[in-house]
Amino acid sequence: MILTQLPTEFEQAKPIIDTIEAAGYEAYFVGGSVRDTILGKPIHDVDIATSAFPAEVKGLFKRTVDTGIEHGTVMILDHGKGYETTTFRTESGYQDFRRPDQVTFVRSLKEDLKRRDFTINALAMRANGEVIDLFDGLADLDAQVIRAVGVAEDRFHEDALRMMRAVRFASQLRFNIEPATQQAIADNALLLTKIAVERTRVEWEKLLMGQRPDRGLQALVQTELYRYMPKMADQLPMLQKLIVLPEWHLDSIESTWTLLAWLMALPNEAAIRQLLKAWKTSNELIDHVTAAWTVMRALQQDATLAPMTLFTAGAAALKTANTVANLLGFGRPQSELTAAYAALPIQDKHALAINGGDLLKQKIVQPGPQMGQVLAQLLVAVVTSQVPNELEKLLDFATMVADTENN
Repeated sequence: MILTQLPTEFEQAKPIIDTIEAAGYEAYFVGGSVRDTILGKPIHDVDIATSAFPAEVKGLFKRTVDTGIEHGTVMILDHGKGYETTTFRTESGYQDFRRPDQVTFVRSLKEDLKRRDFTINALAMRANGEVIDLFDGLADLDAQVIRAVGVAEDRFHEDALRMMRAVRFASQLRFNIEPATQQAIADNALLLTKIAVERTRVEWEKLLMGQRPDRGLQALVQTELYRYMPKMADQLPMLQKLIVLPEWHLDSIESTWTLLAWLMALPNEAAIRQLLKAWKTSNELIDHVTAAWTVMRALQQDATLAPMTLFTAGAAALKTANTVANLLGFGRPQSELTAAYAALPIQDKHALAINGGDLLKQKIVQPGPQMGQVLAQLLVAVVTSQVPNELEKLLDFATMVADTENN
C-alpha cells in the first residue's frame, strides 16, 4: 500500500527521514500516526524509527535532546518542532511486567516491529507513503480487529498495560479484540496490579471517552480485567449499566468520573473523594466531580436549583452535572442553568463587597473563627438576595449577625 496524500505533519517531518537516509541508514514513520492516517483519522505525534544508533542520529543534526537515550530515543529539533527518533531495538527481561531489563540496539526493522503491542500499531511507512506491513496489520485494520503481535501472552508479560490499551482501542477505534488476544487478557488480568495507577487511569479515561465505550467495557467485563482496577472489583453492576446505556459519548475527564460516581451509587462526597484518590486524580478534579455530583442530586430532586447550589458548583461543574444528567434522562436545557447562574448577584466569593479587614476596622468582630463565620453568612445573604452586595448594607447586616452570636 502506498498513501499518496500524506498529512501535513508527515510532509513537515520528511526532511528528517531524508537526512537519515542520505547518510546510509533506514528511517520510517511508525506507530499510531501511520495507523490513524490509514483510517482517515487526525494524527498527533509523528514518531520515527531508524537503523541509526543514537550517537549516529545526533551526529546528523545540529539540535537534539536526549529524551530517552537509554532506550534509543533522541528528540530532533527542526523548525520549532520536535521529532522523537528511536533506534530499532529488541528488549528482554521484563521482571516488573512494565520495563525491559535490557535494551539492545539493532539494524533490523522487523526485529523492532515484532516487539510492538498490536499488529495495527506495528506498521511502518517510508517517506514516500509506502506502508511496510510485516505482521498483517493492514488486514486487521480492514477487519477492524485488535490482535497482539506474535504470542499475546508474551506481549502482556512485557508490559501489562497493553491489556488496558487493548480494551481502550476497542472503544476508540470501534474494533473487536480477536479471541486469542482476549483470552490472553483474561488469563493475565491479575498482572494489571503491577502497573502504576496513573498509567492505568489514562487508558481507562480514554476508553470512557472513546467512540464506542460499550465495546471496551464489554471486553473489560468479559476478561474480568476490571477486577484489578482501583475500587472496581465489586462494580460489575455499574459496568453493566454503562454497557446498556443508550449510545453515549462524553468529551471530558470530569464528566466521565461524574458519570461513574453517580452510577456507583456512592453515598456521599467523602466516598467520591476516596474513589478519586484511589485513582490518584488531581485535587482539582476531585473538587469538580464532587461539586457536579451534588448538583446532580439537586437536579434529580428539585424543580429549581437553589442559588447556593448554583454558586457553590460554579459554571464548569454545573455544565458537567447537566451533561451527565441529560445522558441519564433528568437534565435540563443548558441555557436554563446558564441563565440561572448568570442571574446570581455574584458568581465568585471574591466579588463580595466586604472582607475581614472591613469587619475589623469597624470593630464588628475580633480576629478569630467568628470572622470567618460572619463572612460565610454574608456570602449566603448576598447570593440568596437577602442583602444587596453593598458595603454599608453588608456592614449593617454583619453587625446584626455578630450581635446575635454574642448574645
